[in-house]
Amino acid sequence: MSSVFKAACVQNCAVPDVDANLKVTRRLTRDAAAAGASLICLPEYFSGLETDGSKVHPAAFPEASHPVIPAFAEDARELGVWVLLGSLGVTTQDGRINNRGYLIDPTGRVCARYDKIHMFDVDLGEGKVYRESATIAPGDQAVVAQTPWGGLGLSICYDLRFAALYRSLAKAGASMLAVPAAFTKMTGEAHWHVLNRARAIENGCFVIAPCQYGTLDGGSEAFGHSLIIDPWGRVLADGGDDEGFIVADIDIAEVEKARSRIPALTHDRPFTLVEPAQAAE
Repeated sequence: MSSVFKAACVQNCAVPDVDANLKVTRRLTRDAAAAGASLICLPEYFSGLETDGSKVHPAAFPEASHPVIPAFAEDARELGVWVLLGSLGVTTQDGRINNRGYLIDPTGRVCARYDKIHMFDVDLGEGKVYRESATIAPGDQAVVAQTPWGGLGLSICYDLRFAALYRSLAKAGASMLAVPAAFTKMTGEAHWHVLNRARAIENGCFVIAPCQYGTLDGGSEAFGHSLIIDPWGRVLADGGDDEGFIVADIDIAEVEKARSRIPALTHDRPFTLVEPAQAAE
């Protein structure tokens, strides 16, 4: 298989109505496939989301009866593409919810799952408080999914701020990093582009980051600007702040080229942290 393919990010503004979101995102997925994309990535909670003060309420179902998974499995088979369901709300036996991503192959098979590790529990000021852990249970396993083009490191939204996760994914074989998100507008304006470019540059990886846009039910705002970034940190496509999709060529050979120019992944060294009192002696 060629090392060059097209990847796409779908960008939507989810409402609480799952059927309405499916109508929009399945249409955009088909449009992205028609534009030549072989890997199509959707945002965090693209199938349903509302906020209530500090709490996040995704549309959630048990995995076995989740309506979104078979819908996109059908699309993946029909279109002959790989689909990353950025994340879905998945209820567990103890009544909690996982923020879980799924990678579906062109046969319609779920070939990887990832539960978001880092919870967005922050106070941004101006009354903007978020407590993701109030409704969502964190995961504890990092995942590199295998694709025909190389390893795809899975992550979700707030994970983006934890560089060590992506370092581990790259060292475990990821040549691409997926960052599906519903990044807030306030933090997105300040940090979204910088952090995604940094994760690409640090690890010599492509970054594929689909993000929701617009005002969500409950008043929270998502930043949009879905991104596809190459291993040198160049932004190949930016989704702006409206509904749609972006497509860019991914040449996996660029990963080795970037890593050979700056082989930082091979230069990590162990070190000891010296306490301030010791350093002064």
